[in-house]
Amino acid sequence: MEPEFSSEALCAVIEQAEASATEICGLLLGTAERVEAMTATRNVAQDPARHFEVDPAALFAALRATRRGGPAILGHYHSHPRGSPDPSMTDAAQAAADGRLWLIVGGGTARLWRAVAQGERHGRFDRVRFAVAIGGHVEKSCEAVHMDRAGRTMTFAKA
Repeated sequence: MEPEFSSEALCAVIEQAEASATEICGLLLGTAERVEAMTATRNVAQDPARHFEVDPAALFAALRATRRGGPAILGHYHSHPRGSPDPSMTDAAQAAADGRLWLIVGGGTARLWRAVAQGERHGRFDRVRFAVAIGGHVEKSCEAVHMDRAGRTMTFAKA
């Protein structure tokens, strides 16, 4: 089953990424079927213009909430301010092959990846198709979502 995102949450993250000169980051929370929340965190990397590190305090708070019955941590998101929505070599070097989702935003486009052993991208990531809920409609099998800054119009790349 494809993980499902709300169009509002994707738009908000893409807008946040486009407005920032540094890498933004946050957590993807929910169930295997649905990303229920995309929670922004501070980027505590030493060089946030080129790298990201999720604030450990936010990560521990999310873990505590999960233990109390809250949504699971499915993965995280971050941006490439001057790059593509594809994992970099640095991303691959930092990623554990734990099956977590990585939503990467670059150039107004969001693409979803899963961190795995021997992945197709840099030996660490496989591309993941996802669904986007827009009102009462669900756009399925998306490989990427692009948002037009001027009109908040979303376009979907499919296989």
